[in-house]
Amino acid sequence: MVFEVKRIHDEPSPEDGFRVLVDRLWPRGVSKERARLDLWLKDVAPSSDLRTWFHAEPGRFDEFAARYRSELEDNPAVAELRELGARHSVVTLLYAARAEPDRNHAAVLAGFLSS
Repeated sequence: MVFEVKRIHDEPSPEDGFRVLVDRLWPRGVSKERARLDLWLKDVAPSSDLRTWFHAEPGRFDEFAARYRSELEDNPAVAELRELGARHSVVTLLYAARAEPDRNHAAVLAGFLSS
C-alpha cells in the first residue's frame, strides 16, 4: 500500500490514484470539481483542539505530530484508510495547509499508515 501526500491546491493527476481529503474543513478557493476527490474523510483529521493548539505556535510540530499519532491510535477512520490502501495501488492524502510538504498532518498520517 502506497500513501502519497499532496496539497489540494496542486493540480490533480492520474498518478494520484484514489484521492482523499484528510482535512476537517473544506479548503478555501477549491471547487469540488477542481478537487476531483474520491472521498472526504473529515474524521481522520486532527481534533479541533489539537489543530487550534498547533496553529497558535507552529514551532510545536514535533509535539503536534506525537499528539496526532496518539489520536490516530483510537481513530476508526484509520482502518478505512488502510482498507483503501489495500484496494488501490496509490492513495493520495490531500491537505490544504501552506506548510512544508513534510511538516503537516497529512505527512504524519501517511507515516502512521505506513508503519
